[in-house]
Amino acid sequence: MGSSAAYFLKKKAGKSLDVVVIEKDCTYRKASTALSSGCIRQQFTIPQNIMMSRFTVEFLRLFKKDIDPDIDPNLTCNGVLTLTNEEGAENMKKCAGLQKELGVNVELLTADALKSKFPWIRTDAVALAAFGCVNEGWFDPWALMMGLRRKAQSLGARYVEGEVTDFIFKSTGGEYDAIDEVVFRTADSKQHGIKFNQCILAAGAYSGDIARKAAIGTKSGLLSAPLSIEPRKRYVYVIKSQGDNIPPLTAPLVIDTSKAYFRRDGTAGNFICGRSPPKDNEPSTDNLDVDMDFFETNIWPQLAYRIPAFESLKVVGSWAGFYEFNKFDCNGVLGKHPAYDNFYIMAGYSGHGIQKIPAVGRGIAELIVDGGFKTIDLSLLGFDRVVENKPLVELALV
Repeated sequence: MGSSAAYFLKKKAGKSLDVVVIEKDCTYRKASTALSSGCIRQQFTIPQNIMMSRFTVEFLRLFKKDIDPDIDPNLTCNGVLTLTNEEGAENMKKCAGLQKELGVNVELLTADALKSKFPWIRTDAVALAAFGCVNEGWFDPWALMMGLRRKAQSLGARYVEGEVTDFIFKSTGGEYDAIDEVVFRTADSKQHGIKFNQCILAAGAYSGDIARKAAIGTKSGLLSAPLSIEPRKRYVYVIKSQGDNIPPLTAPLVIDTSKAYFRRDGTAGNFICGRSPPKDNEPSTDNLDVDMDFFETNIWPQLAYRIPAFESLKVVGSWAGFYEFNKFDCNGVLGKHPAYDNFYIMAGYSGHGIQKIPAVGRGIAELIVDGGFKTIDLSLLGFDRVVENKPLVELALV
């Protein structure tokens, strides 16, 4: 997110704007973007999320031309296939209607049509399926992240490795103090400060912690509402089927009725898969250790039930990453904080952030340089909804 903002700011403002990105870890070893499964889809329930994902596909198609000729994001538009049961069928029809109005090429399939189109799927308990057959699939999130950083740097953005520890406030004589300096600690334990005209909070899963350092959620009035973003650990497993009738190279990313998902990973017969845990059984976020029992009890049974070829498989790899989970409404926050005239937030996309990275970066640049949104109107994602306690719930999360 931060590199996207840096790129679009420098693209818009050029040398007239000095952009500095503070990165906690420039190896990105634990970065949520780098550890994502890389899904890209337009099957969302809020128009802004649909339009942002569409722009990301356009952005990725032109990536080697516009961003970095040496980095290939490996956009693979095999489609995304979402399955639902009887309980969710009517809502799927309604959502597909909205998506089609916005130009999404989504096809609704009955169980019989699903079996005919994808004979390797067991259709028991599937009432309806939505197949996003154009501009949906997956890509390489590491390539997106590194390409944006390299491009931002080539345009003059500077990167500093350090951990934000505080903000410096100054009295305005009004209800709220102003904020114009960030304090960060480098690897040698020294403290440094950078004065700023505008600040963007784009700290992913740890945005809630840094927001508190800016007094957000700790005082009264407009500062009473917290930025309720926290890390949620999610596991990704790499599997290799040892069964028959394996999903082919052209297979889409499949989201099961259980919300377990899988997709092809390369051409050697591997797949990656995952599933969010039950709400009352979130794993510890103290580390990025992988729980192999979670696969055995929560994912494999669902995959084997849906895809007979997965009844016999081998786990050949795994990793874990953090969702930047917005407890308020599972949706992103984008825009200026109402208590400050120079503090912007872009965080909280709750698992679908990589699909929004280019559009969110462009949007924040428009706010800062142009004074308002010029392409996609993302006003609904502002922090005002948090202050007013008006959730904007995105229902199509995985």
